[in-house]
Amino acid sequence: MRLLLLGTDGCHLCEDAQTLLRENQIAFEYVDIAIHEEWQTQFALLIPVLFHVESQRFLNWRFDSPALLSFIESLNYDESIIKPN
Repeated sequence: MRLLLLGTDGCHLCEDAQTLLRENQIAFEYVDIAIHEEWQTQFALLIPVLFHVESQRFLNWRFDSPALLSFIESLNYDESIIKPN
């Protein structure tokens, strides 16, 4: 499972999201949207955003531990479903 936390430098909400992810022992990669013009346009007013690469699903801020864990659990469920060829 690959999770990206979309944010930007100087964003205190992004720092809060990173702290929450670490407290819940969720592995993630931080991506600064400032270096991706498309993402900057799409997410500038929404960051931080947690993005699950495989399913292309997003969890928008403001999320707390229960919402975060529910999102992760739903991803694990989705990945366990056998998809037809």
